[in-house]
Amino acid sequence: MDYHIDAKNKVLGRVATDISLILQGKKSATFERNRVSADKVYVTNYDSIVVTGKKATDKVYYKHTGYVGHLNEKSFEQHMAKDPRFVLRHAVRKMLPRNFLTQQRIKNLIFVEPAATAGIKNAGKRVRPMSTKPGKAAVTPKKTEVKAK
Repeated sequence: MDYHIDAKNKVLGRVATDISLILQGKKSATFERNRVSADKVYVTNYDSIVVTGKKATDKVYYKHTGYVGHLNEKSFEQHMAKDPRFVLRHAVRKMLPRNFLTQQRIKNLIFVEPAATAGIKNAGKRVRPMSTKPGKAAVTPKKTEVKAK
């Protein structure tokens, strides 16, 4: 089943929680924890995600290159300016179980470019996730409508 999530002005953690539950298949009637669910999540307006408190300036993402003294740090604001998909994908990946199914499940997270920024040529274009890389989210399946509590 396809789920469409509008992340505009939604809190990062709440959206990531809803997405991780869907990707694990826990919202499906045929849930099996050792299988990858057929559910796909399409996220729009991912560049408008917000965080609470002072996390916008204080939240830091670390990446080590493997060399001595090469620990790279980037703030939430820097990542949102460069690639807002990374922030949401990173939060969802950390909420998924750490096993061999994680990579297959994260491929079912699909980012849809907003028509306003994509222009007429690429309106509604799907953006596949890279191989490495306020309030509750309103989750609505493609065929039926589900209201968030």
